[in-house]
Amino acid sequence: MTDATDGPARRALTVLALLACMGLAACTTTSSEIATPPGLQPTPPAPAVTPASIEQARSPVTPPRLGPRPNERFPLPNEDLSAIPEKYHRQMVDYRSDHAPGTIVVDPANRFLYLVQANGKALRYGVGVGAAGRGFSGVTDLAWKQEWPRWRPTDSMIARAPEQYKKYENGVEGGPGNPLGARALYLFKDGKDTYYRIHGTTQPTSIGKAVSAGCIRMLNMDVVDLYQRVRPGSKVVIL
Repeated sequence: MTDATDGPARRALTVLALLACMGLAACTTTSSEIATPPGLQPTPPAPAVTPASIEQARSPVTPPRLGPRPNERFPLPNEDLSAIPEKYHRQMVDYRSDHAPGTIVVDPANRFLYLVQANGKALRYGVGVGAAGRGFSGVTDLAWKQEWPRWRPTDSMIARAPEQYKKYENGVEGGPGNPLGARALYLFKDGKDTYYRIHGTTQPTSIGKAVSAGCIRMLNMDVVDLYQRVRPGSKVVIL
């Protein structure tokens, strides 16, 4: 009787002792005390994919407002898109064209600038264009481009409106107050300067309107984006 009782009792005590040891081990052992063999170090978790990192990887069509940027000579203004009709916001669109990818096509009548892409697409920007009689049309070349360009009104501009332009006849250094904005693309035809530019603006609400002295003006955030995508030698077609 005693032997029969002692067997189960002894086995029960043994099980309890093992459980107690296991419980004690779980409470006193930390992860820092567990050695990991060389070559089997835990892989750190991949960084979270945020909307900002997705946009950066995809060279976004519509990035956040520019604000401060590394290596910029001057702070870029925060431009309020709510004051500009949505159709003039930067966007990828269907665009069938015989022009090679990388060609810039300006449609002054509709206030759009297209950067032709492959597969029947184009990146479309809203622009401000020349007032009546001050436009330009034809095929030109992007001869060179400049960040925070210096500006001087042409002699004809000074003669036409001296009260507006005479004070600038010695030129204006690049900066936030310069009418050319943050970037300028210089258009040449047959090796000669046309004196027409694609540039930024200090008047964002002029986008979508025909008010300039003839040049093609863009939001600063858009001209910075375009500037990064094109190279000197690119063809520019103004309809």
